Amino acid sequence: MAQEAKTKIGRLALREEGDLWVAYYAMPDTMDGAIHLGSIRMAIVLRQTERKSAFMALMRDAVSDLIFSQTGQRVGWTGPERAPEYERAGRA
Repeated sequence: MAQEAKTKIGRLALREEGDLWVAYYAMPDTMDGAIHLGSIRMAIVLRQTERKSAFMALMRDAVSDLIFSQTGQRVGWTGPERAPEYERAGRA
């Protein structure tokens, strides 16, 4: 049986911006036009693995719902990927 090709139609981008950890839905190769999903204070998640995981899960669910509402397709999460170097320079 042939495997279906997966198309990346967007991504969950998490960025540290000042004192906040901010989640966006963004296109695969750019932050232009990214949709702000939510944010949480870094102090709340910095050394709290469970809280960090819970925030990430909530934001993944938000992206999944957004994509499903637009396409009728469920997201197949493959795990975290490092942001491109040009997105990791410094703190916004």
